[in-house]
Amino acid sequence: MALVRVGDIPIGDGAPLVLIGGPCVIENEAHALSMAEAIGTVARRLGVPYIFKASFDKANRTSLHSYRGPGLEAGVATLAHVKDAHGLPILTDVHEPQQVAAVAEVADVLQIPAFLARQTDLIVAAADSGRVVNLKKGQFMAPGDMQHALAKVTARGSDQVLLTERGVSFGYHNLVVDMRAFPQMRALGAPVVFDVTHSLQLPGAGDGVTAGQAEYIEPLASAGVAAGVDGIFLEIHDDPPHAKSDGQNALRLDQLEPLLTRLLRIDAAARV
Repeated sequence: MALVRVGDIPIGDGAPLVLIGGPCVIENEAHALSMAEAIGTVARRLGVPYIFKASFDKANRTSLHSYRGPGLEAGVATLAHVKDAHGLPILTDVHEPQQVAAVAEVADVLQIPAFLARQTDLIVAAADSGRVVNLKKGQFMAPGDMQHALAKVTARGSDQVLLTERGVSFGYHNLVVDMRAFPQMRALGAPVVFDVTHSLQLPGAGDGVTAGQAEYIEPLASAGVAAGVDGIFLEIHDDPPHAKSDGQNALRLDQLEPLLTRLLRIDAAARV
C-alpha cells in the first residue's frame, strides 16, 4: 500500500487512524474557524491526526433552493484563514477542472465527489495539481470499480491517492455500507477512508432535502474501524438541527470526543 502524506500526516501503511472532519459546507468564516478550533482541540487531546474539511460549494444539492456555500473565491479565502489560524491541513471538494488550480493553492487534499467519481477530466486535473486526491466511491459503483478511477491518478505519475467509501444505493432513499468494500479497496493499493456520516444519508427523503440517520454514527463508525480503515470522515456541527447542509446525518460536536475515544480503542484492538 502506498503511504500518503497530507502535510505532516501519514495515512495508510500502518500509520495512526486519521480524522477528516468539519461542517458539510462553509456557512460563514466565523463558524468555520470556530469549528476547526473546537475539533482540532479534541483531536490534539486524544492524539488523533486531523484534517479539516468543509465545502465551498455543494453542487449536487437536492433542491435548487438549498444553500450551496459561499462559492469559490470566498470559500477558498475562508479555508486559507482556517489553515493560517489553526495550522491544519485542508480538504475540500472540486467539481470542475477549472476550479482545481485556485483550490490547490490552499487545499492539501482535493476531493472528487462521489457523483463525479468517473469524471476523467476532473480527476486528471486534480492529479496534475500535485495535491493529494481523495476519490470518493460513487453510490452506483462496486468497490472494484475504483481501480479505474485510481488508475486515472496514478497514470499521471502520482501515488498520493485516498479512496473513500460513503455507502452504496440500496433502493429508493437509502444507502448501505458493505464492510467487504474496505479490504477490497485497500487491495487496490491505496489507503481507505470511511465517510461515516454521508453513508447515513437518506438521499432525497426529506421533501427537497437529504434526510439522515445520525443516531447510527457510532455503530457504523465502530464497524468500519474494526474492519481496518485508515481514516474516518465525519461531518461535525455544533448545532445540527440548524446546519445549512446535511444536519440530519451530522455528528454533534459534543459527541466527538467520546466517539473518537471509542474508535481509538477499537483501532488498537484491530491492529493486534
